[in-house]
Amino acid sequence: MKITLNSETATQQFAQKLAQNIKPPMVIYLQGDLGVGKTTFARSFIQFFGFDKVKSPTYSLVESYQNDAINIHHFDCYRLSDPEELEYIGIRDYTNTPAIQLIEWAELGTGMIAPADLTIALSGDSETRELMLTAQNDIGNTLLQCV
Repeated sequence: MKITLNSETATQQFAQKLAQNIKPPMVIYLQGDLGVGKTTFARSFIQFFGFDKVKSPTYSLVESYQNDAINIHHFDCYRLSDPEELEYIGIRDYTNTPAIQLIEWAELGTGMIAPADLTIALSGDSETRELMLTAQNDIGNTLLQCV
């Protein structure tokens, strides 16, 4: 499914629309070049669930958000030198719970991270974003039908 969004606000609104239709467990890969809006998308997605302060996990590798309704782990694998570095942050602890995982730069964590249910490839410039949503299994297909 291909979607064109004409502003950062439209990207934020789409992320929140996706969030309102999601049920854990779910793994979403966010793909695209630097500066294309992966973290903006993730931030808006997470804020939908009532988390005001959402920071980028670029340096910490993972930021977790939990409340009575949801458990979300936002990973950014950009700074990994080796996928096994994820063992040092206890990747197994994050993947053994029924949570939503948003994973940026997933290809750098190959072999250590969960396979995607949905892949969102972002491209474009500061004005227009294109999102290519690809379901990787039945869970992803179900979510796409809601969008």
